[in-house]
Amino acid sequence: MSALFSPITIRGVTFPNRIVVSPLCMYSAVEGIGQPWHFAHLSTFARGKAGLVFTEATAVEATGRITPQCLGIWNDTQVEALQPITTFIDEMDCVPGIQLAHAGRKASTSAPFHGGKPLARDEPEAWQVVGPSAVPVSTGFSVPHQLSVNEIRSLVDSFAAAAKRAIKAGFQVIELHGAHGYLIHSFLSPISNRRSDAYGGDINARMRFALEISEATRTAVGENMPLFFRISAIDGSEGGWSMDDSVVLAAELRQRGVDVVDCSSGGISGAPRFRSDDNGKPLQKKSARIPGFQVPYAERIRREAGLMSMAVGVIIEPHQAEKIIQSGQADFVALGREIMHNPFWPLHAAEVLGVDPDFKMWPKQYAWAVDRRSQIAELNK
Repeated sequence: MSALFSPITIRGVTFPNRIVVSPLCMYSAVEGIGQPWHFAHLSTFARGKAGLVFTEATAVEATGRITPQCLGIWNDTQVEALQPITTFIDEMDCVPGIQLAHAGRKASTSAPFHGGKPLARDEPEAWQVVGPSAVPVSTGFSVPHQLSVNEIRSLVDSFAAAAKRAIKAGFQVIELHGAHGYLIHSFLSPISNRRSDAYGGDINARMRFALEISEATRTAVGENMPLFFRISAIDGSEGGWSMDDSVVLAAELRQRGVDVVDCSSGGISGAPRFRSDDNGKPLQKKSARIPGFQVPYAERIRREAGLMSMAVGVIIEPHQAEKIIQSGQADFVALGREIMHNPFWPLHAAEVLGVDPDFKMWPKQYAWAVDRRSQIAELNK
């Protein structure tokens, strides 16, 4: 019996296994509308039998995109483009999920394969970025417009409206993106939030935006839809958001109807590419991205906040993933780069772990041929 391939039910949704496709930005939308690439990309993971397939970070409004080519869900045309994708994922007996996001002060940039730099203010596609305070991400980034209280409340409404559209599009799980320096995270971190009103100051005030969005989203989707929330468990900078803060936040999220905390790290002052201790002190460079380096964050959230958690970050080997679930360190494991490299990772993991020696999990269109391939390989040993 494999823990990794055991089903789990959250509210009204049953997941066939604990393998999750992490939200992976493709930078290939047109005016926020999904394209054939998005169908091809996400349907591959469903054929590979990942239990939960997330879309990329999907903007709740146009100015919330990371790049002009990012996916959006602020109008019905965008909803219609997503419906064939969710239908196919569901037909493969996998669960379609969407990550709702606002890029905040990290918006209005070019795609990574075009440099990933902030767009110049005079470029036709550029727009004014926003944040909790007029503090740029780092040198070379635009100074964000400090959001007013009324603008903050309007953004809460935008997340709720996007959640309703997500249901119409056929998604069965919603994740709120509160990590990697994007808008929600920028309110949480004292590095980027210098406000002194109800949305800034102590941790309770800095959490307010995240908690209001969570409450509004839960109200919008009702009680049967699982709600995930991605955090950067630590900022990785002294004086920033800490693991202790994340435990406090997770406990409050549980009270607002969040079911699973997705535990990543970093990004408040750049890319989430480092590992630090709980106090933000950087570790040695060569140990920065060891396998499972963020799993302890998921384990602590699960243990101390009484909430299910998802581990992500250099999870590459089936036995590694199995151990994470079996030992109770997390309830789900999310794969990103590894599953892009091998979209059929779940099916190969099932074979390695002895869950599916006869290829019964494979789509019927493939199973008969893959089984014959295996027989031929055995005969030619």
